[in-house]
Amino acid sequence: MMRPGAPREKSMRSKQAGVTFIGWVILLVPVAICVYAGIRLTPVYLNYMKVARTLEQVKSEFKGGDAGSVATIRAAVEKHLNIESVDFPDIKDFKITRDGKTWVVSAAYDDQAPLFSNVFILVTFDKSVTLGGGGAND
Repeated sequence: MMRPGAPREKSMRSKQAGVTFIGWVILLVPVAICVYAGIRLTPVYLNYMKVARTLEQVKSEFKGGDAGSVATIRAAVEKHLNIESVDFPDIKDFKITRDGKTWVVSAAYDDQAPLFSNVFILVTFDKSVTLGGGGAND
């Protein structure tokens, strides 16, 4: 003799086939937003990589010797920014300071990427290099 609840349990199990459409939407929407944000942030980080490469090239240009003056360093940074086709940050956004016998060139700036409508992702960058001071007179 069959139990009265047995056919009902079997029919409910046969209807349960996996994740529902709403379940997939709930799972995929956050993943899609993260992928979209990554796509929007890619140009911002590529630009930062150009800025970092510019500072490293300026550092290697003045390696082992006196960097000279602020104007000399600024001209070298500007030249490398033009070579790398960097529009932002501008040369005015680079800070050049003297630290004893060395010079410190830093680029601290914020960049943003549009996400949706009036929602933006703000990214803060800070890169600095030390020039000079590696000469034989130290």
